[in-house]
Amino acid sequence: MASSSEMLSLSFFLFLTVSQPQAKTFQPKALLLPVTKDSSLQQYTTQIKQRTPLVPIKLTIDVGGNFMWVKCEKGYVSSSYRYVPCGSKICKISRSGACVVKCPPPHRPGCNDNACSHFSYNPYTRISTLGEMAADAVLIQSTDGRSSGPMVFVPGLVFSCTFRSPSLLKGLSSGAEGIAGLGRSLVSLPSLFASAFKFQRIFAMCLSSSSQSNGVIIFGNGPYEFQPKKEVSKSLMYTPLVRNPKSTRRYYSKDDPSTDYFIRLTSIKINGRAVPLNMSLLHINEEGKGGTKISTFDPYTVMERSIFMAVLKVFMEETKGVTRVPSVKPFQYCISSKNLGSTRVGPPVPTIDLGLHHKSVSWRIFGANSMVQLKDNVLCLGFVDGGLNPRTSVVIGGHQLEDNLLQFDLVKRRLGFTSSLLYMQTTCANFNFTSSV
Repeated sequence: MASSSEMLSLSFFLFLTVSQPQAKTFQPKALLLPVTKDSSLQQYTTQIKQRTPLVPIKLTIDVGGNFMWVKCEKGYVSSSYRYVPCGSKICKISRSGACVVKCPPPHRPGCNDNACSHFSYNPYTRISTLGEMAADAVLIQSTDGRSSGPMVFVPGLVFSCTFRSPSLLKGLSSGAEGIAGLGRSLVSLPSLFASAFKFQRIFAMCLSSSSQSNGVIIFGNGPYEFQPKKEVSKSLMYTPLVRNPKSTRRYYSKDDPSTDYFIRLTSIKINGRAVPLNMSLLHINEEGKGGTKISTFDPYTVMERSIFMAVLKVFMEETKGVTRVPSVKPFQYCISSKNLGSTRVGPPVPTIDLGLHHKSVSWRIFGANSMVQLKDNVLCLGFVDGGLNPRTSVVIGGHQLEDNLLQFDLVKRRLGFTSSLLYMQTTCANFNFTSSV
């Protein structure tokens, strides 16, 4: 957890590196980013306005990423760009392990002497390269949790300005110029926005299941209202966020803790029937292996092989009367939906309950999140075999997160979740992006 002195240093850096333009002061209670689903790659993207003059930048969302990185190889022009010096407090807070003492002239964004450096990481290709830590101006929408509000200005938002970007951008959504990291880090977007505007280190994420309608990320506390006037934060259940002491990504110091969000999974039930599990796999060991985390770059939930096979076996037994059809990669169990019908919460298949830290707390997965519609009349169980000895035993992927509101509370170190909003007769696409002003 961040110390008060670290947060003060971060806030100081944000406001003093770049001068504030002359504008009417407005103190938002929360900030808003729209989230678009790229169905072709099963990724989630957003757009920010950065630099002076402002330029719209498309970024792919990584809920466990430790900061924002943006390509700087060509065309980065900004009068408000400032690099982060080696040895500065913000460089130390970021847990940077690198410093560029001399960069070949001409100096430019991404290439300066005595600049703090960080590895920019693409989770889709697992490629990483060094980038220059910097700060630049950002304009972002405010919100009251019910609709969008006035635009607000962040004079110096910290990010990594990354060269060698063509290879680093491979695998990202078309037009994306980097990654928006939302992870458990003092330089991730939730921490930076909280420092800039003095609100709590809390953010909510609601991913739309449709590529035609936006979901939303809200930085700051609720309310979280979706049309028609459904205040869904009242339906949140909570489970502790678990700290993995070892990074689960490549190219980080061995002493770095993971910036991914882990929760304590204790059981899985299908139609109320317990799935037999190797409980040791659900714990994080001394090497940082095992456990359960949340991911926006894994499109479907990935399970260690023995867990996956046990879930598959019980699910198949609980759908014994349904017509099975040939499997479609990467899925192993597919059924015909021709005569299956539908419900408010998706196909009428067995519910899957993820038991969490207490017997009274479980995350229910209905058919809309457990099944994937691949083509006409074909539904597949949207869980994937993660093989033997994976780094993380259970990774809850994007499809299972869609139309569920998740609140990541970095102050109380807990995850709030609603299960499917379809049950409440709304969706993540029903946030009111029309300004109330």
